[in-house]
Amino acid sequence: MKPIKKIVIAGGGTAGWMAAAMMAKTMGKNLQVTLVESDAIPTVGVGEATIPPLTTFHNILDIDEREFMATVNGTFKLGISFENWREKGHKYIHSFGYAGKDCWACSFVHFWLAGKARGIDYPYADYCAELLAAYEGKFAVLPNGRMNYAYHMDAGRYAKYLRSLSEKLGAKRHEGKIEKVNIDKSTGDIHSLLLQSGETIEGDFFIDCTGFRALLIEQSLHAGFEDWSHWLPCDRALAVQTKTVATPLPYTRSIAHDAGWQWRIPLQTRVGNGLVYSSRFWSDEKAAEVLMANLEGDIISQPKPIQFRTGTRRKHWHKNCLALGLSSGFLEPLESTSIHLIQKSLVRFMQLLPSSGVNLSDVDEFNRQTKIDVERIRDFVILHYKVTDRVDSEFWRYCKNMSIPETLQQKIDLFSDSAKVFKVNNELFGEESWIQVMMGQGVIPKSYHGFADVMSDQELGEFLASIRQSMAQMVAKLPSHQQFIDHYCKMTDIYESR
Repeated sequence: MKPIKKIVIAGGGTAGWMAAAMMAKTMGKNLQVTLVESDAIPTVGVGEATIPPLTTFHNILDIDEREFMATVNGTFKLGISFENWREKGHKYIHSFGYAGKDCWACSFVHFWLAGKARGIDYPYADYCAELLAAYEGKFAVLPNGRMNYAYHMDAGRYAKYLRSLSEKLGAKRHEGKIEKVNIDKSTGDIHSLLLQSGETIEGDFFIDCTGFRALLIEQSLHAGFEDWSHWLPCDRALAVQTKTVATPLPYTRSIAHDAGWQWRIPLQTRVGNGLVYSSRFWSDEKAAEVLMANLEGDIISQPKPIQFRTGTRRKHWHKNCLALGLSSGFLEPLESTSIHLIQKSLVRFMQLLPSSGVNLSDVDEFNRQTKIDVERIRDFVILHYKVTDRVDSEFWRYCKNMSIPETLQQKIDLFSDSAKVFKVNNELFGEESWIQVMMGQGVIPKSYHGFADVMSDQELGEFLASIRQSMAQMVAKLPSHQQFIDHYCKMTDIYESR
């Protein structure tokens, strides 16, 4: 084993600079962190929506939220609005909040179902502050974490922000294109990177952030790839930016079409738009036509085409190389999990990294845990396509009738039969997320836990009414999303010249 003293990150963008910032911040006294990237190689740069765990990552880095949001053109996100997914004209929001009050025996949804059975029929959103605030366009950062939220941001500005932070923390950036990955013939490990300039960058450990090319983990180390396109048939995207025509909503919009779905991500001064679609069911020309016909505001940039294949590396950590971001695989951005998977892999890597060098047992444990993480997120994304009443196009008929992983079928059956959701340890999407999406997609449980029937009609009515009243009072006090942004984090142009 060779002690790890020099870490080389191949590629920049969000993944590369997240890795540089994390390692320079936490291990900078003991590690030399070098990032190699070329200004001539563009990044994908469309990962503009996030989920709440990113706030934890920022806390580790001691990032000032107000400064960060003002720099990245940021707005706040309380969830995702799914429109036309269950059927055309139907809408629901998957929020980051928790509805009602659970008890030790069962979750709140059982009491809500018991109330419906007794004629107490109020929307599920009335019992969740984040859902109510999203529908009403309100937001505020509340003390003691009483409002769960994430961010919408400019991915290009975010990478620049993290680069500035990383360099202040001691990480070194090296400009250049990678010509060759040099492998140590005796160990099979990566020894160094040869640049087009003729320079050689040596390291003890390498992090592959080269995007879909996967130059290190796949082209050089052949870690393997598991294809999931039979479950997630979309394989193309078009991304375009438009001018803002309305105040920003505190949620992402996901609008289903006949062979895919469209995103709208509101930033402070523009809107990120895109269309994710399947080339089996739509031509590129048809997709472009649909996207352009469903934009609001003048176009700022020309549509950017992106090709991808859904799936994951068989080994995310192989030899002395860790794959992060797009090089590790791709789950389409339906639930905004890409940046989270970078973060989760970074944290897990730091937890398992011994000072003496790479141990096979650590590598195996990392890959085992990562496999579980990615597969559970995969199941959650597939759920949106599989559980639908739409049969109005060939694409939706395929999704509705396709076979799905057994792990997902078990979750659907359990919730459908008894309103229960169980998850494995550290699974990203918790019980409340599964409940909101399954009910939003049309799965209404046949029964609920008997514990919810212990209360009398009057007791249950008072219990549910007190929660509705508490949520309504809390949301009523919130400012509008725009008012809060103007007060808290109005955008600056600090990185515009870089």
